[in-house]
Amino acid sequence: MLDLTTTYLGFDLKNPLVASASPLSEKVETVCKLEEAGVAAVVMYSLFEEQIVHESLELDHYLSYGTEAFAEALTYLPDIGRYSIGADAYVAHLQRVKQAVKIPIVGSLNGVSAGGWIKYAKKIEDAGADALELNIYYLPFDPDLTSAELEDNYVKLVSDVRAGIKIPLAVKLSPFFTGMANVMRRMVEAGADGLALFNRFYQPDFDLEALEVVPNLVLSTSQELRMPLRWVALLYGQIKADFALTTGVHTAEDVLKAMMAGASVVMMASELLQNGLGRVTEILADIERWMETHEYESIRQMRGSMSAQAVRAPHDLRRSNYMKVLNSFRYLP
Repeated sequence: MLDLTTTYLGFDLKNPLVASASPLSEKVETVCKLEEAGVAAVVMYSLFEEQIVHESLELDHYLSYGTEAFAEALTYLPDIGRYSIGADAYVAHLQRVKQAVKIPIVGSLNGVSAGGWIKYAKKIEDAGADALELNIYYLPFDPDLTSAELEDNYVKLVSDVRAGIKIPLAVKLSPFFTGMANVMRRMVEAGADGLALFNRFYQPDFDLEALEVVPNLVLSTSQELRMPLRWVALLYGQIKADFALTTGVHTAEDVLKAMMAGASVVMMASELLQNGLGRVTEILADIERWMETHEYESIRQMRGSMSAQAVRAPHDLRRSNYMKVLNSFRYLP
């Protein structure tokens, strides 16, 4: 019998398919359907720093409006500090999800500052989350902010959150670091148990008629698998953490490539949003067929078999492959 089990963040999972942070987790019934379809775990949609700060300031404005109109009104409302309506709703939803399913549920925090994030991480832990994914999504547009300072801030954030919770901690990184391997190692040394590669930055567009900046969601394709695939293959065995490959996973072949690179799990959203939750069942069946045809007995058997540590020509994962790709193209006018 084929063994599709794997481990991630200390959890024994029935297969490597995990639903990544997305609108898929906004409804309890959808998470239940994901479990029925066969996903091994679900990462909740992210609780955003901007969302909490915005709602806190908005509520503070309405509660304090008019309190200085009369002297006797100055103390009619207590000083209750920063309010976390967004956080409370998120925690309540997470509790409902946890009660409805048996698979591990990973909370997700999206932010770049420390301070209150430790409190929110603790709230997510207390709500029953099995693990926490710290989703670092930040555009460093300040020309006075150096890359070294930015990396130090990230590492401190991971360290502070790690000190505040006991559940496993994963960090979801963007691919835009000069010293990627060094950043990953520092994250693990700061307390990250897992690394999710990579966060997709959703770029805004311009509306030329309205002259406005507008959101424009473009779902991933399998072509985007190559960047995280390469980095997982390069760093498998060197960085002592579980890898989750979380960009461009759409097919059984994508999953198998990720496992051979050294990933513990894959995380998908775009494929399920585009083609339905039934794709989970189809992909798992395709994986089993491929394994039977190629005489693999387990996922563990293939993990890391195409990593830099295992292939005969590891330099193909590095610089020399760049030249081979360029030389492989022929222009025919």
